[in-house]
Amino acid sequence: MESTVLAKMQGPYFAATGLWPLCHMRSFLAVTGPKTDLWLVQTVGALVTCIGGQLLLAAKDKSEADNLRPLAAGSAASLALIDVLHVARKRISAIYLLDAAAEIGLVYLWGRNRGRSVQPR
Repeated sequence: MESTVLAKMQGPYFAATGLWPLCHMRSFLAVTGPKTDLWLVQTVGALVTCIGGQLLLAAKDKSEADNLRPLAAGSAASLALIDVLHVARKRISAIYLLDAAAEIGLVYLWGRNRGRSVQPR
């Protein structure tokens, strides 16, 4: 799958999941469960939103999308790892495994895309 398509998939997903706790914390907490440090939820939401926005901007140009592969795959892998570890430790709701599955899918797709060459500007 081409990197621009992947960026068009991951960008909106990250933007939406990042904005959700920033725009409506009550519904976010209703789905994901109670949290102690809401400032930390908002911090992660803001950072995930920034990554999603950058992916959306890069989705217009193949070389830019290719260059964001490490950020796209790395952020998805990091979020999936945190989801799985903390669900296993019973620190967060099992609903986070749905997010982990989506993140792992993105990591897989970016990994399959890895062999494609990056075109110089």
